[in-house]
Amino acid sequence: MNYSPGNIDFKQGVVEMAHGGGGKAMAHFIETLFVQTFNNPQLNAMNDQAIINLPSVNGGSQAALSYVMATDSHVISPLFFPGGNIGCLSVHGTVNDVVMSGARPLYLSASFILEEGYPLADLKRIVTSMSEAAKQANIQIITGDTKVVERGKGDGVFINTTGVGVIEDGHHRTPLNIRAGDKIILSGTLGDHGIAVMSQRENLKFETEILSDTQSLQDLVATMIKHTPAIRCMRDPTRGGLSAVLNEIAHQAKVGMTLHEKQIPILPQVNAACEFLGLDPLNVANEGKLVAFCPPGEADTLLACMRAHPQGLDASIIGEVTEDKNYLVHMQTTFGGGRLVNWLSGEQLPRIC
Repeated sequence: MNYSPGNIDFKQGVVEMAHGGGGKAMAHFIETLFVQTFNNPQLNAMNDQAIINLPSVNGGSQAALSYVMATDSHVISPLFFPGGNIGCLSVHGTVNDVVMSGARPLYLSASFILEEGYPLADLKRIVTSMSEAAKQANIQIITGDTKVVERGKGDGVFINTTGVGVIEDGHHRTPLNIRAGDKIILSGTLGDHGIAVMSQRENLKFETEILSDTQSLQDLVATMIKHTPAIRCMRDPTRGGLSAVLNEIAHQAKVGMTLHEKQIPILPQVNAACEFLGLDPLNVANEGKLVAFCPPGEADTLLACMRAHPQGLDASIIGEVTEDKNYLVHMQTTFGGGRLVNWLSGEQLPRIC
């Protein structure tokens, strides 16, 4: 996709925080190192999951099913935050990566890197939270791995989860399906997760507590697909926030986008916290929201079914896809002006997921 924010020095350079921040530098780093080195069609698509076609169990007399695999590592700090912890987050994050393709999640693996001296009582809370999240998502954690590093060589707990799911309707929902004129729908308020974590780090107090939105979205997605099978593409705006996701998709689909600021839902307390901290809510991570692209004639139907679901009460049509050879994302502001919605090179809030 050629993001090219700068050359990478593989002889004398070092890993930087921006390389894992979800922004332009991370995309360029992944494309230049991992994609070019491993080089296969599934990885080259640069999606949050891989779609794998396997032969059917009866020897191929039926059409092959499409399976989906996604993996995610979780290094959030602090490990416990308002509305969740690293345990439920590690389930929600990977389940959501699977279901954004339209797949039904089936199984998870879970691998733990534990630091010597970490309290077993806290570890038990984390594992219990994972179990409860898996049950809510109607999946099983069926395999895993555990490693322990010396005291001071880790940060309490790191968790990697890998998920497998199956696409049952035969539709592959990827950015390549997106067309000019398509509507962009956001499932709910932006920035809740990032600000909840940041408030815990900085010991910030607000009149109304801000909770992380971490949740598995498989039920919402299943409802959306049932009512609107023509959904082109879905993505959850985690690291780098909505701005990073939309810019990445614009480059993949080779389109532009126009957003309408007044249509983007943000909680007043989150907006106030972002102003206080000097953050743009569009760049702040979310862990329980999605953005969907659909044909313009299907947008009202899709929006209505989302708003009828508990996970989509604040859903809104926030913009539309445009023809743009530069693949830019523009914003029509509340005051009638316009601005470019660019993705950050790195990340405003490291260790957010």
